[in-house]
Amino acid sequence: MAQLYESIFILRPSLTDEDIQKTLEKVRSTVEKGEGTIERLENWGKKKLAYEVKREKKGVYIQLHFHGNGTAVSELERLFRLEDAVMKFLTVKLEAQQPPAEMAPSLEPEHGRV
Repeated sequence: MAQLYESIFILRPSLTDEDIQKTLEKVRSTVEKGEGTIERLENWGKKKLAYEVKREKKGVYIQLHFHGNGTAVSELERLFRLEDAVMKFLTVKLEAQQPPAEMAPSLEPEHGRV
């Protein structure tokens, strides 16, 4: 079974809505060419950056969840490096469904035990 990956990337804020859609279509086709399947692709909108990137103070944040293999990831990251509209990106492999924090076992010792 293919791994689940999350990729968050930041597009230049000067892009028009049409340019953003064209870039997202390139991302979608690149993942599919790499034999991956997109689970979720969300535009989080324009946000202030923590620090200036390529002389920009804001950026359009996009979140992508997809199933794929190493080929899909390498092709996607290659696209991000070549695409002028993409300022920054980060792709991580997600673990299988993790339990919520309150369900996770505590690492702290119980009271009364030594």
